[in-house]
Amino acid sequence: MWYNIDWNRFAAEYMPTYLRKPVWLALVRSIFRPVIYLYNIWYEWRRSNVYLLTHTGQVFSLEKSLNDHFDIAQRRIYITDGYRYERFYIYTYAEHRPIYLGTKYLHSSSDYADTGVDFIVWIPAVLEEQKLTITYHVNRYKEASKRFKIAII
Repeated sequence: MWYNIDWNRFAAEYMPTYLRKPVWLALVRSIFRPVIYLYNIWYEWRRSNVYLLTHTGQVFSLEKSLNDHFDIAQRRIYITDGYRYERFYIYTYAEHRPIYLGTKYLHSSSDYADTGVDFIVWIPAVLEEQKLTITYHVNRYKEASKRFKIAII
């Protein structure tokens, strides 16, 4: 491609043939050192941007990028849908509704369908200290209207 340049070969090819001696080649290569240094910085920057652009907020793509960055060997990070519990209400006697509660379970406010999260990112316990970095990573890729939470496996 146009961005793959061998600067040492480039310098040698554009020298006149009568100057292509080892001493002159070494001199021209030493002149090209700053250009090669800047080219390597640019090339890594381009490679990281291409990686960012090839991943999206879709579940399979987000899981792949999370595992590529945080859990390379075991790839234990995965994404599930958020909980969709229905809310239950306790009525007063004046409302003339049944008071019997039966068995009810308590959930956090993010577990309900109307105010909950759209997906849950499950991470292993060893990555708990990198939770803030993972949050930033997910925010980079997710759709703006989607809400998520990070849970520990």
